[in-house]
Amino acid sequence: MELIVYLAGQIHDSWREEIVSKAREKKLPLKFVGPQTNHDLSDDIGENILGEQPNNVYKDDAASSINNFRTQVLMQKADIVIALFGEKYKQWNTAMDASVAITMNKPTIIIRPESLIHPLKELSNKANVTVETVEQAIDVLGYIFE
Repeated sequence: MELIVYLAGQIHDSWREEIVSKAREKKLPLKFVGPQTNHDLSDDIGENILGEQPNNVYKDDAASSINNFRTQVLMQKADIVIALFGEKYKQWNTAMDASVAITMNKPTIIIRPESLIHPLKELSNKANVTVETVEQAIDVLGYIFE
């Protein structure tokens, strides 16, 4: 049995590669999908497809529509969602993706540092599992196959 895991969270560092690497080390039968991690492509996709927009508001709106479409398709196909909240970047998209996953009844793992316990308490309460490290999330996934 292979499961699809949607990796929700900021796209500015290599946390996704860390999860994929650790899952491969444990030989877990998982396929990973997630948001567009090429930041420039994510920002420009609306104009790439629909043509030049009259201003940045329309440019952002066009890109958001296409990015949200992509996210919805991939998240609907996912069996599990992992949402990583870090301390360095604003986490609006992560919160939105985690909320959508929970609303879709997707089994959801939230990874968040101790410093974000209070601001994420309601979201963590709605998720299936909340952990503090990537390693703990991988252990939760591994337990599925034991």
